[in-house]
Amino acid sequence: MTYRTALALALAVGLMAGPVVAQDIVYTPVNPSFGGNPLNSTYLLSTASAQREATARDATSGGGGFGGGGIDSPGSSNADLFVRQLEGRLLSALAGQVTDAIFGDTPSESGTVVFGTTTVEFVRTVGEIRLVITDALDGTVTEIVVPQLVTG
Repeated sequence: MTYRTALALALAVGLMAGPVVAQDIVYTPVNPSFGGNPLNSTYLLSTASAQREATARDATSGGGGFGGGGIDSPGSSNADLFVRQLEGRLLSALAGQVTDAIFGDTPSESGTVVFGTTTVEFVRTVGEIRLVITDALDGTVTEIVVPQLVTG
């Protein structure tokens, strides 16, 4: 390659390269819970519901839930589904009452709540709140320690 050809090639490449333009990359979340467009909520909810139904159909018998098998397990009916949902709501309400007893307007220093085979004991000390959850059925013990803000 001669000097003129190389110079012409370099000049041609230089002329073809136009001005370079850049802009900031801005991330916009999709989920409205994290600042995304609130019009996305219906779409996200329908997508999550469809995935939940597909997962529930694929569940094997004996998996999760208070009532035993999956939603479509043999013997599953609307009554079974209602009972599982009712149990979930009752346990949620009970958890709210325990939380209120510990952190409410008039918190208790200690207490015990028993439901079914599960016992929840809590003790408030100066710097922490200790919860011990015991399942008598399989002997599982879970301990939760919550630090407590001390102002004075």
